[in-house]
Amino acid sequence: MSSYKETLDWMFSKLPMYQRVGAAAYRPGLEAMKKLDVYLNHPHEKFKSIHIGGTNGKGSTSHMLASVLQEAGYKTGLYTSPHLLDYRERIKINGAMIPEGEVVDFIEKHKPYFEDHKLSFFEMTVGMAFSFFEKENVDFAIIEVGLGGRLDASNIIKPILSIVTNIGLDHTQFLGTTRPEIATEKAGIIKEGVPVVIGEKHPETEAVFRNKALKMKAPIFFVKNNTVQLYESDLKGSYQRANLQTTVLAIQQLNEGEISEEVLKKGLSKVVKNTHLMGRWQTLSEQPKIIADVGHNKEGLEYIATQLENTTYNRLHLVMGFVKGRAIEELIALFPEEANFYISTPNLERGFAVKDLKKVINQRENTITFFDSIHIAFESAKVVATPEDLIFVCGSTFVVAEILAHLKENKINL
Repeated sequence: MSSYKETLDWMFSKLPMYQRVGAAAYRPGLEAMKKLDVYLNHPHEKFKSIHIGGTNGKGSTSHMLASVLQEAGYKTGLYTSPHLLDYRERIKINGAMIPEGEVVDFIEKHKPYFEDHKLSFFEMTVGMAFSFFEKENVDFAIIEVGLGGRLDASNIIKPILSIVTNIGLDHTQFLGTTRPEIATEKAGIIKEGVPVVIGEKHPETEAVFRNKALKMKAPIFFVKNNTVQLYESDLKGSYQRANLQTTVLAIQQLNEGEISEEVLKKGLSKVVKNTHLMGRWQTLSEQPKIIADVGHNKEGLEYIATQLENTTYNRLHLVMGFVKGRAIEELIALFPEEANFYISTPNLERGFAVKDLKKVINQRENTITFFDSIHIAFESAKVVATPEDLIFVCGSTFVVAEILAHLKENKINL
């Protein structure tokens, strides 16, 4: 039998993985997933699921919902992507990652099928999650969409509730170049007769969601059209306000009097403790203050920039890296000109190389410096920063992942 490491090596080398290589691994369409579902005997039909899509906030909303359901006493599965430190972060039950042995056993048992049918990394992982949730008899499973919605591998499920957090201009090479086009893809998770919660009401996308809901005879609820009380959460950052409201409205649609306000409050206040979510306005140190956030597209970084305006610090040091396809100058311009930028390339094939970044970034003297690696950029910022300064890590999920891995591997206690 293979070890866990050998199993992961096989998965990452043999199966195309969108997060690392980009378009080469993206395979829209549900035919392969439907065949895998038949092969696995329809595991997703054995539990109640909640399907969550959107451009930003779907990860935070997924974890908030899972935390509330856990506090209510339900055995709750949680499927999200990508991971930061460990592949098993993608598949959890009540906050605990899938055991290494389960990953190894699943791959060993089904490897011939995966190879014969040339499944994508994402299709295989979705199948593993559904099978594990069935095996463990979860009461609910929160399923986060990987990319888009209509043609995403997770979209074979018939959930009890669908959620779309918001629509932004991201992954335009796959989903469309306008908000209505992208909303059409995201609205693909709306199922016949299944209620849908829409987190953000936008004039360009409202009609798309209303028309799809009408066609599917699905009750539709916009956060803006409903009175939603705002509760405190341990997930910090003003941008979490919208995710909190979406979560509360979702619970209202699920609730049949079984989830009390006390349980709701408790679940929202213990998201990190219950689910072990990382990378959302995550404080790594106090002196200097070091915060990491996986915000990576324009809308996500706009939220971060707004929050930084309300954050107290002496000087701002931004440790950043990007994947290809981003309008880098546009993203850099969101932040104060007087900030110090420490820029490098995340360690993956999709990483935006420093030599190419130098061509597109208007290099300001003394404020933008390029480095050979993300962790060198980070350590350089730490050397310069005073206790009253703020070091902020963002630009890509993979930048945050590299910093967290660097700290863990080197046993650095900040």
